[in-house]
Amino acid sequence: MKLIALVIIKMMIIPLFNLDNMSFRKEKKFRFNKSELKLLKFSLIEKGMKVLYPERIIKSCYFDTKNLLMFHQSEEGILPRKKIRYRWYDKNIQVKKEIKISSIEGRYKKTYSIGSINLSKLNRYNLYDKNYGAIYPYLYIKYCREYFIYRNLRFTFDSNIEYEKIESNINLKSLDNDCVMEIKTPNTVNADYLEKIFSNQTERFSKYCRGVKSFLF
Repeated sequence: MKLIALVIIKMMIIPLFNLDNMSFRKEKKFRFNKSELKLLKFSLIEKGMKVLYPERIIKSCYFDTKNLLMFHQSEEGILPRKKIRYRWYDKNIQVKKEIKISSIEGRYKKTYSIGSINLSKLNRYNLYDKNYGAIYPYLYIKYCREYFIYRNLRFTFDSNIEYEKIESNINLKSLDNDCVMEIKTPNTVNADYLEKIFSNQTERFSKYCRGVKSFLF
């Protein structure tokens, strides 16, 4: 396996993103192993947590620059920054392009309908972003997501997370042993309210970054 050469680049202040009229949200993530997640889910169901949507398989193709600038910005916590991906569900190949923006003001996601694409040729779908320039498909991620509602908050449980490095002639795969529970709320929800409902310590859990590191190191 050829490791991608990491080059030192001159960091520039990117004139990022018009933040007007954006609906920001909070994302609280909690990491567990499979046994812990199963016990937690059972406990919350006993307390009144209800199924919101049927579980489904989520598949994503993440794009990045040749020197993995989006990955490094995410690892270093630089704001503002982006993650750009194609996403589709189960066997449905109607693809959406999603741009996740992290800024000082909060997090925001933009979604665009792409339609059908040839999934066997993901490595050919190069894109251009006005802030990052040319970006290329780097990582394919697949996992199972379950959706619940509890105390008027949306809980999701992600498990069986698989990573695959997208190369034209290499098939490299990795399985994540951890799972993640996530609580998504509007920015207006009070932090004290979230703390009363679920007081566990939050943890950073970026599937993209975890997947990249599983192949780089």
